[in-house]
Amino acid sequence: MGNAQRFGLVVALALNGGAVLGQVLPNPYRIVEGWAKLPNGRKMGAVGKVGIAPGGTRIWAIIRCDPLYDQARFGDECRDSKTDSVYEFDQDGNVLKSFGGGMFIWPHGLDVDRDGNVWITDAVAANRTPKGDKRGQQVVKFSPDGKVLMTLGTPGVAGGGPDHFNSPSDIAVAPNGDIFVADGHVDNGNNRVVKFSKDGKFIKDWGKTGWAPGEFHTLHAIAIDSRGRVFVGDRGNNRIQIFDQEGKSLATWTQFGKPSGIFFDSRDQIYVADSESDDVQNPGWEMGIRIGDARTGWMSAFILYPWGDPRVTPGNGAEFVAVDKDGNVYGGEPAPKRLQKYVRVRP
Repeated sequence: MGNAQRFGLVVALALNGGAVLGQVLPNPYRIVEGWAKLPNGRKMGAVGKVGIAPGGTRIWAIIRCDPLYDQARFGDECRDSKTDSVYEFDQDGNVLKSFGGGMFIWPHGLDVDRDGNVWITDAVAANRTPKGDKRGQQVVKFSPDGKVLMTLGTPGVAGGGPDHFNSPSDIAVAPNGDIFVADGHVDNGNNRVVKFSKDGKFIKDWGKTGWAPGEFHTLHAIAIDSRGRVFVGDRGNNRIQIFDQEGKSLATWTQFGKPSGIFFDSRDQIYVADSESDDVQNPGWEMGIRIGDARTGWMSAFILYPWGDPRVTPGNGAEFVAVDKDGNVYGGEPAPKRLQKYVRVRP
């Protein structure tokens, strides 16, 4: 049996959204109500991806501009606003700094590299970009203080190849500086991973629309574990696909539900946010954050969203997840407009 088969074997062991081999997974966390505090009375907008700064005590998050989010504004909530959309918080939920006002149409993905630089994807759909608007369809690298250091993609223009994206949903920066972009959020778009060097030069891409290994429907998350493996949240196919950094398929995991967000902590634990499982999209699964061993894929805990009823409001829970150095979990929730903190209450 090869390594890919061994990793894939775990798929057969996970039976459903909240149980493994008939055992209900524990939830050792509680919610910290009203944790995030925005300045000047600003109301919370839809929350995008969450990340952790070097040192593990500062939390970065995308907070989209329009507090009156609804499905009619889905995909362009910052188009007509100058409000900042990138925020840094301390562990008590206080804002330390913010930037990005007027720079994005639909800020979505985020990563914080080893130097503390903040990377943001603008995943606006092609039909949401106003003609002549030089925003959207790009990745922007900021210094920790909000200075633009690099851009990838052609702003305002959707496409393929080395110089364009079509709704880039997420980004991961490897320890050596190589850049991996999940492109993209459109179900029948590019559906590929794009790799760049640390100075922004195109190296390669892989993937297309489909169901086979190395094919995708709506890439929504990308993350790199301690072994350098690239984990891709292939949300439309209800699975995580695992690759080496050259695009070789290593394994497929389905035990983490319908993945919207992926994060690894310093203890080699994987956290996967599932915001969309329901009786139509992923029958038999519940929305929540699944936690497991990044080496084996074995699940150990499950944070069930207590308010989640997908029949009423699709996407109730966290689409994005991050964990600080103390093990506190942070969930970015777009539709409910919450930046949620969970603290561990038992071993």
